[in-house]
Amino acid sequence: MVSKSTARLSAFLVEAKRRTYAGLDDDATVSAQIFPGSKQLEHHEDDLSYRDIYFGMMYFVGQEVVQADERVIWSMSYAGGLSPGITDRGEFLAIYAFLRKGLLGIHADRPFRGPSLFEDGHFRYVNTPEGDISEFRGEEEIYRSGERVYGLRYSGGIIR
Repeated sequence: MVSKSTARLSAFLVEAKRRTYAGLDDDATVSAQIFPGSKQLEHHEDDLSYRDIYFGMMYFVGQEVVQADERVIWSMSYAGGLSPGITDRGEFLAIYAFLRKGLLGIHADRPFRGPSLFEDGHFRYVNTPEGDISEFRGEEEIYRSGERVYGLRYSGGIIR
């Protein structure tokens, strides 16, 4: 993929992620999911389309895919969730609300998840990506008052 196309893909990913889970939570879910029981979030812009499909909440797995017309050009898989023992609904909703705020800080130079570091109140988001849009992997964690309450691993890249 040439650098101009890579820059366009990066900018599209930032916008797509801000207009789906990070910005709208599950309110961005489409009504006709491909897989029963999944959450499916979508964003379209000109010839590019983004789809994020995941299963679960306390622990979840998912995959994001970008298509240019009918061809899949980029994908990222991820899995993670809350630390064992977190079962209170108010507690996990607060953690995921903080996560979405952190994910809004996504940057075009690494359009996978959120920034390297984001803090708000007692929460701290840490993201350690390796690579670039063409091939990458990473891990993100959330700490509340110094205690790890969430973790996720991800990997992906441009389809060749």
